[in-house]
Order: sequence, then C-alpha cells, then structure tokens
Amino acid sequence: MPLHITDYSDEILHNISFRLEAGSHLCILGANGAGKTTLAKVLCGLIDTKAVTIDGKLLHDLHGTARAKVVNYIPAKLEIFDTHMSVEELLALSHFDTALHIGDALERLQIAHLQEHPCRTLSSGESQLVLTASALLHNARYTLFDEPTANLDPMRMRTLFALLSDEHVLKSKIVITHNLELAFKLGFDILYLEEGRIRFYGSAERFFAQSQLDALYHGSVKNLGDHVVVSL
Repeated sequence: MPLHITDYSDEILHNISFRLEAGSHLCILGANGAGKTTLAKVLCGLIDTKAVTIDGKLLHDLHGTARAKVVNYIPAKLEIFDTHMSVEELLALSHFDTALHIGDALERLQIAHLQEHPCRTLSSGESQLVLTASALLHNARYTLFDEPTANLDPMRMRTLFALLSDEHVLKSKIVITHNLELAFKLGFDILYLEEGRIRFYGSAERFFAQSQLDALYHGSVKNLGDHVVVSL
C-alpha cells in the first residue's frame, strides 16, 4: 500500500513527487523553513490536496475512521485546551488499535506513572512521549513524527530511538528531524528539502557519504564512521 505524492506545489513547496512503499520508513531533513512540516501536513491531509494517494485512493476522499486508519500526524508539541484532561483520557481518543492497552503503551515508553496525571502538568519531554504513546495506540499504516526528540533528555531519547528503530513497532514511520545522528542511526531512507524542493531522495548510505554531506551542508557535517557530527 504505497503512499504517493505527485507534483504538489503551493507557496512553500514546489513540484514535490515521491513514493514510499508500505512497510518502508523515511526521514525528512532540511534547514529551518525548508518546508518539512508543511510537507508532513500535506501527506496526512491537514492541508487538503488531490496530489496524495494511498494504495491508489485519494487521501482527499477518505474521511473519519477511514483516514485515521491510514495516516497519523504526531506534532512537535502537545497542545490541549481541556486543562482537566488526564493522560489516560487523552490517549483514549487515539485508541484505534484495541490489541494494545493504554497502560502497555505508557510502559513501553517508561512513563506509566503519568497515566492519571493531568496533561497540563506534563513537562515538554513528558508531553512528547505521551504523543508517541498516542501513535502506538493509533497504529496507522503511516505515522508521521514531527521532531520527536526535540524536547527529550538523553535517556528518554534512547528510549524513543529504540522504539523508532524497532521494525515491529508501527507499520511505516516518517520522521521529521534536525537530529542528523538520529537519522544516521535509524538508517531510514532520506528525503532532503531545500527551499521547498527535493534536493535528495534515496538511501541513508548515499546521503551520509561525505561527498553528499559536503554538497548539502558545505563542510559543516562530518561522517566519522560510527557517528555524524557538526564541525564547529
């Protein structure tokens, strides 16, 4: 069941076309303002278009539960307007995969102690992990994560990396990130945006070749073999 976008353009993105096969994973990279979050919103239908298809069906024509089953967007920040809602109540709204219990999803992310906590009391890192728990409970065919490690301390980042790198967790993962080390270690295919255009789309091995990094980052990123680092 491929996800396919064909010749999409707006005021930010220009002639975007690519195909992601079911069961495949992708990291979307690029500088601030390159259009990464806009692309994610297009791919999940938050920006309406007829350029996106899943298994040959227009995402535009899917509504409600039908759309929820195929694609899910996890934003960079948890925004909630009900100040009394608990973590458990919030996650119940995402509980499409009835084979997984809310407590099990929280345990997987090592935040089971937060189950009864009001969402308004969560730290930014805790909120990020609760959003990730919602992705597990939703279990759409394609899950898009927007900067999933942005607010995490090193130990929680390791927890999230273990989840994202587990082939048995979620069907197809699309990860927007500025964290090149995360993208390098995940080994997903890479789509690199520059000023709203696709500058690179291919394997992580090709992307992290030093010659390719030099072309895109002008000498500011070095591949050390086991790690990639910013050359300060």
